Amino acid sequence: MIETFLNKIVTKTRERVERTRSLGYAAAIERRARRVRASKEANRFRVALSHSGRTNIIAEIKRASPSKGVINADIDVAKVAGNYAAGGAAAISVLTESEYFSGEIADLVLAAKTVDIPVLRKDFMVDSYQIYEAAAAGADAILLIVAALSETELREFSAIADGLGLDSLVEIHTADELETARKIDAKIIGVNNRNLQTLEVSLDVSRELIGLRPEGVLMISESGLSTKDEIDELKELGFNGFLIGETLMRTGNASETLGAWV
Repeated sequence: MIETFLNKIVTKTRERVERTRSLGYAAAIERRARRVRASKEANRFRVALSHSGRTNIIAEIKRASPSKGVINADIDVAKVAGNYAAGGAAAISVLTESEYFSGEIADLVLAAKTVDIPVLRKDFMVDSYQIYEAAAAGADAILLIVAALSETELREFSAIADGLGLDSLVEIHTADELETARKIDAKIIGVNNRNLQTLEVSLDVSRELIGLRPEGVLMISESGLSTKDEIDELKELGFNGFLIGETLMRTGNASETLGAWV
């Protein structure tokens, strides 16, 4: 069950971050993060997803996943990021979790150096160290998963990100989680269409939860989207953007596919 998987990956991530912290580089990473962010515009990710005159796609760089296995192992991150930008993506998501998704922080660094559009670090964020690490690597936004964090942690991490000028994509799957996101004053809420207990995907999650949208919040639909018709339907319902990975990673021409959607 994914609940067990989620607990497992959060535990493993905490252990991995603790080992990294023990090396003694946390203070240096935080200083670098502040230097990098000082030269970058704040909240670029949110601005990019606010455009109403286009379809805002967050195109994801994703080698593998627990549910699908290997998706595209031998990728040129710079080339993929460049193709995404050329196709009209509003932003790029880079999976940096190594054990289950075969990602790494170096992928984020390379993507951020390659394109001018905002870049999201997609990972299981469980420690403030990871936020500074993301900023130091060139990210414009981080992912915060409500199901993986306490409300106190969500508030703390959101505040740290905000202080760095980073945006937080707060991911939810249920009405209760959406209420938590509202309580912490999330500015961008991502609706994950993947059931966190069965791994099944249903766009009905987005169809239902968009009706509970807090005022002034950007809403992003995540997972399970593969056609323009699906994107157009959810856009009509009120979604501001769409995070899409697997379909783009499997297509032979991501730039062309994105161009058709956008």
